[in-house]
Amino acid sequence: MVLSIALAILAASSVLLIMRGLSSQPVDLLEARLAQFGDHELTLDEMELSLPFVDRVIRPFVDRIGNAAVRRTPANQLTELQERIALAGRPYGLSVGSFLALRFFILPPALGLLFYALANAAGYSGGIAGLAVLLGAVVGFYLPKTVVDRKIKARRKEILLGLPNALDLLTISVEAGLGFDAAMARVCEKYKNALSMEFAQVLSEIRLGRPRLEALEDMGRRSGVEELNNFVQAIVQSEQLGVGIANVLRIQSEEMRRRRRQRAEEQGQKAPLKMLFPMVGCIFPTLFIVLLGPAVISVSHSILSPK
Repeated sequence: MVLSIALAILAASSVLLIMRGLSSQPVDLLEARLAQFGDHELTLDEMELSLPFVDRVIRPFVDRIGNAAVRRTPANQLTELQERIALAGRPYGLSVGSFLALRFFILPPALGLLFYALANAAGYSGGIAGLAVLLGAVVGFYLPKTVVDRKIKARRKEILLGLPNALDLLTISVEAGLGFDAAMARVCEKYKNALSMEFAQVLSEIRLGRPRLEALEDMGRRSGVEELNNFVQAIVQSEQLGVGIANVLRIQSEEMRRRRRQRAEEQGQKAPLKMLFPMVGCIFPTLFIVLLGPAVISVSHSILSPK
């Protein structure tokens, strides 16, 4: 019993340390330490020992395993995985290597050990414990993919919800005399969401010399949001045809708000159908018990009572 509890604590601690190490944000540790110690020159050993445990041990361990997995993965799968992680906004600082390491080499054995320890602690052994190990390995295998898929869905929803307000601000900024790049920079300053991050990436690519239309088209493709892609295509066509961008932005803003209103009405129409199953499964049985219970008791007493 004590050994099982210790194994469960060890497995859970390992998983938490790995996730904490991946979720830590990258910082310029050299500048931070130099600013802390002033003119004191740190040696390599001092700088290494000043790092947190997860940055000194956990993250390099995961990276080494991930690099080995990357070398054995086909290029097309790596490209697809890279695109999906980018769509998810790189949750917890995930890279392709760390994702492969977590999915194939770290989480399945760690969660299998955790589930085995929990099964032993609950008094199960033999086949039940083996099934617990198998269940833990399956959960560990599918957990990274599930997290990335949920992050992609949440990020697309965030972009979709933030698009009408961003288009309003773009329209007002352009009509006030700002250029389109400056208007996107204003959106990045005003809002802190997934859409502003996409605009910030476009502006960074433009500063590095990439053509603006090409950067915008890439943003529309990688976001996976149909409304944003349609907006980008409208901007690209206005640039190619020489149409005033302020008019295009105004039309797109009105269209986005109309679509948002239609989505809200659609969700409202689906509400009665979604409420039907909880009512049938939870509310109606309770009502039947309250309303028919006394009658059933009276009838049963009248039938069973001796005459």
